[in-house]
Amino acid sequence: MWCVLLLPLAVLAGCATIGAVSAWLNGEVAVTPAQLQRSLDSRFPRTFDKLGGLVTVTLADPRLSIPAGDSRLRLAFDLGLGALGGEGATTGHLVLASGLRYDPSTQGLHLDHPELLQFDVPGSGDLLKGGARGVVNNLLAEYARQEPVYRLDEDLLAKLPAGRRIDRVAIEHGSVRVRLDR
Repeated sequence: MWCVLLLPLAVLAGCATIGAVSAWLNGEVAVTPAQLQRSLDSRFPRTFDKLGGLVTVTLADPRLSIPAGDSRLRLAFDLGLGALGGEGATTGHLVLASGLRYDPSTQGLHLDHPELLQFDVPGSGDLLKGGARGVVNNLLAEYARQEPVYRLDEDLLAKLPAGRRIDRVAIEHGSVRVRLDR
């Protein structure tokens, strides 16, 4: 009787392993926008102190998309700016476009050359907007260096074929493709 109950579990476990191995046998694995979005949702909102705590930037409600035919993803955030340690209410919106790169030290996909496409802080003068834009650009560059947008599963990485490593990351056909070297 126990054998009958355990057999479906063994088959499911085997299918998961075969799926991971077959992905690498093709020399790549796909990461969907939904997987990236779930990862982002678990990491935000986040508040960053800049300029020695004089300015805080809060990024919340990340929204990821991969426009059709584009090789860069889009990330939109609600933005809050605060001064002198205050978090500040959500007062703006920003959108960035970025490629992705793999960093073996974090086993993650990081933003690659993020570009600020839209930066709206309603009711602020041009000076504040320009200064805040510079702070946000510095924050994006720092975040891209240190924080992954998505971490690859350790089980998947453990199944890399012998002598192969992750070579590059491409955004195409609406998903992210993590490719192995040849």
